Amino acid sequence: MEITAAIPVQLSENAVNEVKRLMSEPGFDENQYLRVGVKGGGCSGMSYVLGFDKKEEDDEVYDIAGVPVIVKKAHGIYLFGMQVDYQSGLNARGFVFNNPNASSTCGCGSSFAV
Repeated sequence: MEITAAIPVQLSENAVNEVKRLMSEPGFDENQYLRVGVKGGGCSGMSYVLGFDKKEEDDEVYDIAGVPVIVKKAHGIYLFGMQVDYQSGLNARGFVFNNPNASSTCGCGSSFAV
């Protein structure tokens, strides 16, 4: 596993705990990494990608608090400085993206513009 030094994204302690919980579920494919990325679309122009995936040739690999994370090399510029959090309160439940580089975001919090 190749690890690159400059990590473009951060995972909050809550996010790390939730990802590790998901990875410990029976039947989890241990050959998969947590993919953090972006894709075109969404009401603000780009949407976040977060999920488990297999490593591809153009991925950079990071270890964030024991979580194996992959990011496409081309996505780093959009993600640099972003934090992924996990909230489990009554008003919000799920992963939340806090991106200081986004010039605007949508109401759902999963789409942004740069």
